[in-house]
Amino acid sequence: MRNRLSDDQRFVALCMLGGLLCGLVAVLFHLAIHHLFEWLWHEASNREPVEFIAMMLIAPTLAGLLVGIGVQFFAPNAAGSGIPQTKAAYYNQGGKISSRTGVWRFVLGALYVGLGNSLGREGPTVHISTAITSRIGRWAFRDPARVQSMAPVGMAAGIAAAFNAPLSALTFVFEELLDNFSMKALGGMVVAVVVAAAVSRTLLGEDPVITAKIAVDYKTSAWMLVALPLGVAAGLIGHLFVRCTLGFRGWFKTRRWLPMWIRPATGGLSCGILGMGAYFLTREMGDAQNSVFSIGYDSLEAAFENNLTMKIIAVLFVMKFLAVILNYATGGSGGLFSPTLFLGGMLGALVGGGLANIHHLGEWIPAFPTDTKVIGGCVLLGMGAMFAAVVRCPFTSLIIIFEMTGNYSLILPLMAGNMLAWRIAKRLQPVSIYNALLLQDGVTLRKLPAYRGAQDYRKLPVQSIMTHEIFTLEAGETLASAMKRIASERKRFHAYPVIDEGGRLAGVITGHELAESAETMTVGELLTDQQMLSVTTDTSIRDAANRMIARDFQQVPVVSPADPKKLIGWLTLNDIARQQNAVEG
Repeated sequence: MRNRLSDDQRFVALCMLGGLLCGLVAVLFHLAIHHLFEWLWHEASNREPVEFIAMMLIAPTLAGLLVGIGVQFFAPNAAGSGIPQTKAAYYNQGGKISSRTGVWRFVLGALYVGLGNSLGREGPTVHISTAITSRIGRWAFRDPARVQSMAPVGMAAGIAAAFNAPLSALTFVFEELLDNFSMKALGGMVVAVVVAAAVSRTLLGEDPVITAKIAVDYKTSAWMLVALPLGVAAGLIGHLFVRCTLGFRGWFKTRRWLPMWIRPATGGLSCGILGMGAYFLTREMGDAQNSVFSIGYDSLEAAFENNLTMKIIAVLFVMKFLAVILNYATGGSGGLFSPTLFLGGMLGALVGGGLANIHHLGEWIPAFPTDTKVIGGCVLLGMGAMFAAVVRCPFTSLIIIFEMTGNYSLILPLMAGNMLAWRIAKRLQPVSIYNALLLQDGVTLRKLPAYRGAQDYRKLPVQSIMTHEIFTLEAGETLASAMKRIASERKRFHAYPVIDEGGRLAGVITGHELAESAETMTVGELLTDQQMLSVTTDTSIRDAANRMIARDFQQVPVVSPADPKKLIGWLTLNDIARQQNAVEG
């Protein structure tokens, strides 16, 4: 290929190859999850009640245990959705994702979701697909920039094949990964998206993943103003969902008494309990639903057709909400796309059901539609608004609903609700969920465009630009020992954080103090009674800069908001200046 084709021609050819392989793998991943869960449910539901309950509790728990062992000992990047890992690889590792990670992601993701856990397959499909194109790029190109450019290609191909929504795949990559609409990146992505979507449609059919076709067009009417309160509700509930997911995930990460490899099993058991609770509750209400388990699109499609009662919808919404949070927070292998669409659809169905039951509105609202139309339309509006609030890709949230339904007549209320939900969620938490997950894992966001461009970075938390890998001195070591370590590890800085025997922050000492004191002294003896300046991880960059300048400090330790002695990171004025220069440049 190098002898016969130019660099651009090889890139296009490899994008075609990447699209083909990504499409095939995405279809296999979809079928593996679908058939595994169908087999599990068929086997369990044909047994005695006790055995049925036991199987549906054991299966997701066992899947969680397998994921925990796999992540702990073989593939640490196979937990979560895969999209944060893809972003970190693109910006911090030159777009390189190992083939081994892709294989483990396929196996663990299929087992975890296929055996009933309440996460999605789209995020893992993105991770797997990017691993494929990364491998192709490293095989075909010597130029690191070309290798890196294959990551967006895999990401787009994975979304296109997973959702059968090619336009959404392009906008998602631009909004989530690249953070700009670059024409330079478009060509290869389009090639891969076309091939991957063609493979998916050939093997799985022309319909998108959610067959929610609404044949009758909606006429613009006053009832569509429901998009505004629905957007507000989705923005607030979406924010609650994100905060709960991050909060519980952070809590589990600090529970040292609970081994990492067993944590996903606790999430699996929780999902089994919630799933069975929802199943028996909805059965008592007249229509048993198992959609808290696995993907759950069947109940979402039933909501479109107004085939679920308000009580059943409320049960599914609450149980799915809790199951997804616990599955993800405990380290399960699965994504958030499907659960977000499910929760948004159920929220829309609740609002639509309430609206449809107010029959007298038809007397004064022109063109007030029938009950089924109202509920179906509100389900669509809820899906889009929740996607915009949680995933934070407003353009993708518009296009993906249109591609999934083939109906354009709701575009105006969809735009209003989505943008409102997105704005509320962004105002309540500036850092999106995928970036917040990276911060929890100690991955710097310095290289991400969202933290280098026109955005007012000063309102962002210092956690987004601080140094996570900290060189510390111990209070009990001598100055001679400290200076020797500094020289051998080449860690000459202006100042150093000092920790005590328990690993807690004891103070800060400057390089000048080390150099000007007797070598027989201990580091702790040099610490003065002067009040130490520190900032917490959620302190804004602007506030941190003001405090440092006011006290004439060039660097400060970053501590936990809940524990001022727990050292999390290290922030310098150089970090802040680097971000400011990136914005002004």
